[in-house]
Amino acid sequence: MGSGAWLQLLLTLGALWGIGAKETVLGILGEATLLRIPRELQERTEQFGEASWKKIIKEPLTKKFLVKISGGNHSEFQPERMRFREQNFSLEILNTSRDDQRLYEYSVNKGSEEEVWQIQLEVFEPVADPSIRILHRESSNGSCSLALNCSSERGDNVSYSWDSRDNGTGGICSGNGSVLRLSFSLRGAAFGCVCTARNPVSSRRAAFDAAQCGAEQRGVPRERTELVVPLAVLGAIIVIILIIVAIVTFRARRDPDPSQATPDPSQATPTSATIYAQVQRVQKPKGTVPSATPPSCTTIYTAATGPPPAPDGAPRSPAGSPTPRGRPPLSQEPTTVYASVTLPVA
Repeated sequence: MGSGAWLQLLLTLGALWGIGAKETVLGILGEATLLRIPRELQERTEQFGEASWKKIIKEPLTKKFLVKISGGNHSEFQPERMRFREQNFSLEILNTSRDDQRLYEYSVNKGSEEEVWQIQLEVFEPVADPSIRILHRESSNGSCSLALNCSSERGDNVSYSWDSRDNGTGGICSGNGSVLRLSFSLRGAAFGCVCTARNPVSSRRAAFDAAQCGAEQRGVPRERTELVVPLAVLGAIIVIILIIVAIVTFRARRDPDPSQATPDPSQATPTSATIYAQVQRVQKPKGTVPSATPPSCTTIYTAATGPPPAPDGAPRSPAGSPTPRGRPPLSQEPTTVYASVTLPVA
């Protein structure tokens, strides 16, 4: 029995049982989808001239007319969403959406009989380009162990598979699922693995070069702290110097209190400010419990001295000139400022 005879039998049984023949069509989200009918139904439509496209809203009773064909003319009920093609009586959904995932029905009225063809539309979002990320990497004794994860950000019902980029790896890259585990010698790492992400309407691929085992990869970052401590200490010293300059400048330019008596210039001592900087390096090896005893510290200090006295023995003013009589010199009380910096070292 040929295919035409089988189709005719299905249509006949469908007309008798009221369910019609049925097929499944896969549509791509956001793209056009074409719903076709068999050649036999096209001939029946040309012969009897009465047919229609309907969409099943609620099975089995509620149906919505999309196109009506009568006497060689047709009427479209959703022209902004669907387009009817007269040459083969097919129906095109212009911009397929999730809501279009329904059961569609094409029927030909033959007077006292009706032939029905049903199409189940399944809508899928296509797969986006996948990316490969290293979950685990270990290199020792000239060998490498890897755990790779392949993922796609978009797509419905996505499945993953792995294969070799060429045929010289002995199937080391073969596998199903998003995760692939590898173990190989670095001397023979001249091969690549390809991940394929697919669903019923699309597929995308991404490649991984095994030579990347010894390189820095996203997802397995390595901490680089060689320059952190020196730069931090340098920054702390710069801050301390700036504090010294600010204190000395403020004290040198502040007007003295006239009520204070002028001290003996011969016993005046330069104003000084001592700055202490405490730099503490804390090292926390991986996998060890921090010690309860605080680590040793290194103290860095420096001193700033105010302007020296004038050659004639009189104290200087803030601008460097001798202090006018009747006005006391700058305060000689030392000022101490402490700065503490604690920096972790990986």
